[in-house]
Amino acid sequence: MKRKEMRELAVEELRHKETELRDEIFRLKMKRAASALDNKMLIRNRRRELARVITLLRRKAEGKAN
Repeated sequence: MKRKEMRELAVEELRHKETELRDEIFRLKMKRAASALDNKMLIRNRRRELARVITLLRRKAEGKAN
């Protein structure tokens, strides 16, 4: 999901996206531990996307959402 698309999401949708990303990161880490993860960059990319979602949630809570 692109940044512009994320900015347009409502707070509830962002919270849902946050839980989805946390679950996906957990599953990817478990796969990595079992040596079944082919693309190790997926974890890094999902963590960055999660950080963007958390940042947007904080900005919206402060009223600074752009």
